[in-house]
Amino acid sequence: MRLVYGRSMAETHSGGCLCGSVRYRVDGPLRDVITCHCGECRRMHGGAAPYTACPADHLELVADDGLTWIASPASATSAERAFCRHCGSSLFWRMPGRDAVSIAAGTVDEPSGLASAEHIWWDARADWEVPDGLPTRAAGT
Repeated sequence: MRLVYGRSMAETHSGGCLCGSVRYRVDGPLRDVITCHCGECRRMHGGAAPYTACPADHLELVADDGLTWIASPASATSAERAFCRHCGSSLFWRMPGRDAVSIAAGTVDEPSGLASAEHIWWDARADWEVPDGLPTRAAGT
């Protein structure tokens, strides 16, 4: 995994799960967002998975009542994923032995200052992936 940090404006970021049982803080910049289209991420997230990342020692768990780490059963790489056992939010991804933690980009509090950088595992994307240029709707419509 490339760890190129810097576009995020804040030096401290925070985020958490939907129900608030898991909250985290990152001291330092986050990597720009890389969206993964691999089959494992699609099954864990229900679609492509956008992740940012930080050095593991920059991530602090402020509240972790619901945090559960699991070894990804389908992973050929021994990846581990974390989710909230109360609300089901997918939060983190890591490889044992690496000094970085990937963070589900949608869990970072806004404004995040993040930008999309690239798509990976593009050839494995779902056949229903939404192409750019389709009509969009505002929330609630």
